[in-house]
Amino acid sequence: MSSASEDPGQLAPTFAALGDPTRLRLVAALSDGAPRSIAQLTELTAISRQGVTKHLDILARAGIVADLKAGRERRWQLEGDRLIEARLALESIGREWEQALGRLKRFVEGDA
Repeated sequence: MSSASEDPGQLAPTFAALGDPTRLRLVAALSDGAPRSIAQLTELTAISRQGVTKHLDILARAGIVADLKAGRERRWQLEGDRLIEARLALESIGREWEQALGRLKRFVEGDA
C-alpha cells in the first residue's frame, strides 16, 4: 500500500473536508482526544444536530474522525493518522518549494 506522502493526491478528500470552518471547529474540539457526543459538538457550532452530523459524516469519509457506539449514543473521536499524513505531505511540498526557490535565486544571482 502506498502512503499518501508518496501520492499527495490521495489526500484531496482530507483537504476538502478540512476546507470548511465548521468542520475545522469540530476537528479542533476533538483534538484533545476526548470522544464527544453530537449534543456536545452541537454546542460548539451555530448549526443543528443534523448539520453537525452531516459535517461529521464528511470528516469520517475522509478518515479524519470515527464514531464509537456507546449504548444508544454515538461518540465521535479524532483519527490522527490521516492528519499526520496531510501534515507530512505539506511538509514535503514545502521542502520542494524551498529547493525550487533556492535554485531560482541561484540562477537569478548568476550562481547557477
